[in-house]
Amino acid sequence: MIKKVLISSCLLGENVRYNGGNAKTKHTFIDKLTSEGRVISVCPEASAGCPIPRPSSEIVGSGGGTAVLEREAKILNAKGKNVTDKYIHGAQIVLKIAKKHKIKIAVLKDGSPSCGSINIYDGSFSNKKIKQEGVTAALLRSNGIKVFTEDQLEEVKKIFD
Repeated sequence: MIKKVLISSCLLGENVRYNGGNAKTKHTFIDKLTSEGRVISVCPEASAGCPIPRPSSEIVGSGGGTAVLEREAKILNAKGKNVTDKYIHGAQIVLKIAKKHKIKIAVLKDGSPSCGSINIYDGSFSNKKIKQEGVTAALLRSNGIKVFTEDQLEEVKKIFD
């Protein structure tokens, strides 16, 4: 039986996003898991010490989060600062939490250079998305953890049923 699930803090209503806001996702399944104490809230960027708010960041180069982990791509913020190390560190912190709690499933905020599991922004800061995953999503998947977006909660719910 799956005991706990990682969920992006911003999806739970915590104001940790780059703009200081959240992306609260209202869903009875999240409410149920939360009330049962089965949710582990994570924000890779906040865990790594990134400020809130902070300039938006995007993966620059091809290959998404896997390429960042292999140092073949980098993450720049909107001011041009290289923040790759912070994002990798945040992903490593989340993986450590996942291992500690024997997590098998994560629900992460899509679009994020950390948490995006289907889409991320293309690195041009022009609001264009591409089918790639972020750093944390890539690291979790490479360690056998299934990663879903906030739009896939019904699919996650079936795994728990």
